[in-house]
Amino acid sequence: MAIEKVDVCIIGAGPAGATTSLFLAKKGISHLILDAAVFPRDKICGDGLDLKVMRVLRQLDPTFTEEELFENEAFVSSWGTRFFTQNGRSTDFIYTPKLGDPHPHPIFLVSKRLHFDHYLVKKIKPAFADFRSGVMVHKVEKTADGWRLEAQGPAGALDIHCKLLIGADGDHSVVLRALGERGIDRQHYAGTLRQYWKGVADLHPKNLIEVYFPKNLPMSYFYIFPLPDGEANVGYGMVSSLIAKGKYNLRKIFQQLLESDPVMAPRFANAAPLEQPVGWGIPLASLRRKASGDGYLLVGDAASLVCPTSGEGIGTGMISGFVAAQFIEKALKLKRFDAQTFEHYDREVYRRLEGEIRLYRLMMGVSPRLYDFGLNILAPNPVFQWSFQRRVGGWLKTAFEKPIEVNGL
Repeated sequence: MAIEKVDVCIIGAGPAGATTSLFLAKKGISHLILDAAVFPRDKICGDGLDLKVMRVLRQLDPTFTEEELFENEAFVSSWGTRFFTQNGRSTDFIYTPKLGDPHPHPIFLVSKRLHFDHYLVKKIKPAFADFRSGVMVHKVEKTADGWRLEAQGPAGALDIHCKLLIGADGDHSVVLRALGERGIDRQHYAGTLRQYWKGVADLHPKNLIEVYFPKNLPMSYFYIFPLPDGEANVGYGMVSSLIAKGKYNLRKIFQQLLESDPVMAPRFANAAPLEQPVGWGIPLASLRRKASGDGYLLVGDAASLVCPTSGEGIGTGMISGFVAAQFIEKALKLKRFDAQTFEHYDREVYRRLEGEIRLYRLMMGVSPRLYDFGLNILAPNPVFQWSFQRRVGGWLKTAFEKPIEVNGL
């Protein structure tokens, strides 16, 4: 078995890993990228793509959004959100562009990860990226001058040595295991279920992303994300510490919501499930995981970058991939891969999540009764409608005009 030596190796080709690769290629930096899967492949997720995703893609190439994704039949344009509070009242937040608006674009896209991740992987540049799918890395160990990876691919065993390792392989990261950081903190983790459905009743014509906060189920949410061809991604999630404390059975709760909940059950009476419910865990950014060190950077779910208030992780993961590419370029120029070279990396990947982390901690600190009361009073408040309409233009301007800035390089 021959030893392969590279400067940079990325493990994982999901949105965070693929984005890291694409920005490295844009800088002309050669690298190796590995993934255990062969694309296209399914990934359990809510399937929502927010404006952070659009911002990253535009920084790669503006045509990716306007000329490709907005016209892609596998992607649905969503123009807002619908919130259902515990009392069953719904409130719609809809963006309707006015004549002459500079950015008359939807504020979300929804696409199965099967399609979106494959879209990104097909953009990987073979001139700079040696992309190998179907390669399972089963051992990672630190060496005197970097890292050694033992892997198994379609052609057999691989022995790879690299100076800088990028962990983009999700919550069950082999890199995290090598660092001794794989453990789960239930206070900063969520359990979730997903099930694809067809024919859910009363979906909004503007394809609103729907979130329902069920009664007497603290810090949890039921969601419906519209998809092409009359399908929908339907799911339920709760903070893991509360699951353990209340001994909740998520699958049982999910089934009850679909079959007997007075707000949601009528919408599924004539709908058809397309799969059995499947579960996965969400590593929340409130953990503030150490995302860099001697010879390594973590991106996406491996860095625990899921927004703790919304559950959104694709956009934050892709931004971390962009940030990582800047620090990788710096390390290669300096020919230094020590922790000091990456001392500002953690700050840069977390600073865009500070507000959500503070809000999450506030929410976790209040009693479930006060939490429910606050949602019922605040969500339908006209002030929130007014604030949404005022702010959405700024969100779009940021996404479509402002480059992502990275400090501390």
